[in-house]
Amino acid sequence: MSTALTIYVNTGTQDTEVNTSGSEWTLVDVDNDELIFSAGSSSVADGEAIPSETQLNQAGTLLTGAEITVAHYFLSDNDAGILKEIHNMGEGNYRYVVGCSFDGSTASEPVLEVWDDTDLDSTDLVCLGEGTPSSSWFRGITTTDSAPGASWTGSRLAGSSDGYFLWLNDENGALSGADVLYCQMKIVIPSTQQDAGAETPVIAIKFATV
Repeated sequence: MSTALTIYVNTGTQDTEVNTSGSEWTLVDVDNDELIFSAGSSSVADGEAIPSETQLNQAGTLLTGAEITVAHYFLSDNDAGILKEIHNMGEGNYRYVVGCSFDGSTASEPVLEVWDDTDLDSTDLVCLGEGTPSSSWFRGITTTDSAPGASWTGSRLAGSSDGYFLWLNDENGALSGADVLYCQMKIVIPSTQQDAGAETPVIAIKFATV
């Protein structure tokens, strides 16, 4: 039987592992849920109804001519019909933010990649560097073995070329049994960005099964 992957995001404020007593991890429905990256507003906030396109535009991050790290990260929980803030995602020194739970062994080390769409073959979006991974706005760091640090930089994420994706097991190889792997992410908009827009990249976790 193939190993199954279940993805969780920490929608509580405690920096604790999946299934820890008192923690608040939310299961991600990969077919229906979305991640929303925003400056936030009264309507784009934790516990509010899933926002309209107009409300999302109104809560967009404003360009100032300086480098900006996006302030708020939400799970749009389609089943519950509300936004759930991923409070610890972003710049902070938090280890347990995204949890990737595998129910068995794998034949390759799981990796996290970011692409334009579900074809997983291009990174032409502006936020992914328009085909230049080193210019991607997405930053990520594996936190399976340790916290990222107070001023973590991480790797720019775009596609599958070396250095622009995450080894979720800290390059320790394939999983020998069931385990939960963790990572942290943030979006950093460069000071040179002048035009606003809306883009919907795809975050993919890939692994081979035994």
